[in-house]
Amino acid sequence: MHTKTLKQLSILLHAKKISSVELATHFLARIQQSDLNAFLHVDADLTLQQAKAADLSLGQGNSTPLTGLPIAHKDIFVTCDWRSTAGSRMLENYVSPFDATVVSHFKEAGMVHLGKLNCDEFAMGSSNENSYFGAVKNPWDKTAIPGGSSGGSAAAVAARLTPAATATDTGGSIRQPASLCGVTGIKPTYGSVSRFGMIAFASSLDQAGPIAQTAEDCALLLNAMVGFDPRDSTSLERPKEDFTRNLNNDIKGLRIGIPKEYFSSGLAPDVEQAVRAALREYEKLGAVLVDISLPKTELSIPVYYVIAPAEASSNLSRFDGVRYGHRAADYKDLADMYQKSRAEGFGEEVKRRILVGAYVLSHGYYDAYYLQAQKIRRLIAQDFQRALTGPNRLCDVIMGPVSPTVAWDLGAKADDPVANYLADIYTLSSSLAGLPGMSVPCGFGQGEKNARRPVGLQIIGSYYDEARLLNVAHQYQQVTDWHVQAPT
Repeated sequence: MHTKTLKQLSILLHAKKISSVELATHFLARIQQSDLNAFLHVDADLTLQQAKAADLSLGQGNSTPLTGLPIAHKDIFVTCDWRSTAGSRMLENYVSPFDATVVSHFKEAGMVHLGKLNCDEFAMGSSNENSYFGAVKNPWDKTAIPGGSSGGSAAAVAARLTPAATATDTGGSIRQPASLCGVTGIKPTYGSVSRFGMIAFASSLDQAGPIAQTAEDCALLLNAMVGFDPRDSTSLERPKEDFTRNLNNDIKGLRIGIPKEYFSSGLAPDVEQAVRAALREYEKLGAVLVDISLPKTELSIPVYYVIAPAEASSNLSRFDGVRYGHRAADYKDLADMYQKSRAEGFGEEVKRRILVGAYVLSHGYYDAYYLQAQKIRRLIAQDFQRALTGPNRLCDVIMGPVSPTVAWDLGAKADDPVANYLADIYTLSSSLAGLPGMSVPCGFGQGEKNARRPVGLQIIGSYYDEARLLNVAHQYQQVTDWHVQAPT
């Protein structure tokens, strides 16, 4: 059962060929046997209660296409029954009194919650090595990182521990781990999915999205995830749409923009080879490749690592040991309690970003760093708008690599945070622009000792163009089998 897609499992459930309880029991057994460290909290009793309720709904004919299907949530979404840690000691034993909107939407759709997934602390990282609860292993090669910050989500789907998972993307944290683990993931347009109950990292960048085996599965999940939420001030008020509606549309004549900046000297040859092969498949499907330029791409790293830490510094100020979260056991006064609680509760990468953020927001440096970064962010967005929007647009979608290399070895970049930051070069700019983007498995490269490690193709579209992206990805997945391959 674990090799089947969400769509296939939905058909079996509605045909009464399997039950939700059987499905949940099967995946819980796989999770228990796994050594990937992808799950942080599993409660079989709670899961089976939900599965029994789903079977009742299915039996009464009161169901949705997602009813009875298992899902696991990145531990950045608060849940009222499972712990919500954000991968941090600061929230090690925290249980929320409410569910995040994303979690509520899937509950309403009748999905069954398998547990909470490991992630980089407060979603800060590109390797999932920054979690207080230990690194997640890549199921294709357990000596490699799975990517981050949604490494637990990508690894769990790749290892078939769950058919679907929620994830979040601030600078590439859905697309990069999906690429490095050989699964499909999509970051929708900023504001499409509610951030209410999603533990904040950088509020102008954070966006939730799904990770699954296929583009079709991601479309089904987005149907439940996307929607206006009055409790989120950044939520977009738009009509509901069916993201599966265009999946089978022909893509002949589709203009695919190929940014020259995405195929520079920093791109590993094995990654480029896999991406180029995918582009040739699109040409066979009738698409047309168009050379374009996104000249501000190289500025996305310094811009992101000014803006994101600034927002993180502000958001994480709430964790002071007073109201909830970790509190130091021994302190002299209130100021000492603040200092010790935060020093003990936060990991090194989180501290690093808080310090950078506080610096760029401080008097005398705000104009020189933060304000300038915001101006360049606007210019980055304009590069994409010239390519993707208006009557004179150059292309319909943009394609290229997700990451400049395949997954690297665990610990290989642990002492060099800048090397980790550089791994996000191809994903940061579209996040800064708020555009939708996705990663689709497109082949394999070679890691250390000739290990087989996945490569992802990135597809970027204009605002609210998720249905087109999913159609473009689905058509590719109809003629290739990279997305159905699984680690042994």
